[in-house]
Amino acid sequence: QVQLVESGGGLVQPGGSLRLSCAASGSIFSITTMGWYRQAPGKQRDLVATITSSGSTNYADSVKGRFTISRDNAKNTVYLQMNSLKPEDTAVYYCSVVATTMVNRRIYYNYWGQGTQVTVSS
Repeated sequence: QVQLVESGGGLVQPGGSLRLSCAASGSIFSITTMGWYRQAPGKQRDLVATITSSGSTNYADSVKGRFTISRDNAKNTVYLQMNSLKPEDTAVYYCSVVATTMVNRRIYYNYWGQGTQVTVSS
């Protein structure tokens, strides 16, 4: 099994910054894509950013130029640096990790974190 622990959410004023972290642990054999998604009240969960094991990144248009995703492969951790935050960025942010385990090294599963609240408000 793979466990994801997220941290770094909170309340911030418009224009402020936050950094989210998500550490994966457990019986991990390999990790491919790591990413962040968000879900605002009454809306579907949407992609924010992803990063592959080789470092290729993909961002939602709404966060390009403001958010930066990165990862530390040695620590099985993915980060999301969020700058110039706007009220519309308010949502629960979920970490996503695609990984295989020691028990099953050939099938990739998508694991999700428990979510961390980000609120942008004055």
